[in-house]
Amino acid sequence: MGGFGLMLHVRRAGLYYRVADPGWDDPLNGDYSRRHGGRWNAPGSFPVVYLNRDLVTARAYVRRKFGGLPYGPELLRTERAPVLVSTNVPGDDYVDALSAEGCRDLGLPVSYPLDADGNLVSWTACQPVGQRAWDGGEPGIACRSAARPGGTEELAYFSRPAARSLVISDRQPFATWFWPDRTRKGRQR
Repeated sequence: MGGFGLMLHVRRAGLYYRVADPGWDDPLNGDYSRRHGGRWNAPGSFPVVYLNRDLVTARAYVRRKFGGLPYGPELLRTERAPVLVSTNVPGDDYVDALSAEGCRDLGLPVSYPLDADGNLVSWTACQPVGQRAWDGGEPGIACRSAARPGGTEELAYFSRPAARSLVISDRQPFATWFWPDRTRKGRQR
């Protein structure tokens, strides 16, 4: 991985999803990631709201969280299962970690989110990129999903004080968004 060039951009706007803990007061607040860190921000750095471009990616994110555990999402109690929050992201030019050129420009492998050996690129490799984007005043990073490599997309939305705050447009319980076939079958009875 090389140094940084000029950051390439991609236009993004519209409907995005956030997988959230049902107890969170404001699931579109980036303070949790500011404290604990995430793929694009180190702990104690800056606030990011991590969003999924579609339901396939949101479901993959949940499945990935259960990877290696002796149980799966089917055993979650309803009141503890993640909710799905919908929001409309304002149109802007986000840093491009989607295209091969964008990844190369950021010093990431063109195979991102996987490295040359097929392993996930570490958070410690991505966090300096996020810091550089934050310091440069960028609105966020559009990237390939680490939860489902090979075609899905996420958005790291930077929660800046001057930026328009994200607003919840819909909130769905786990059984409705994660198991849509089960919900549909239950309604047909």
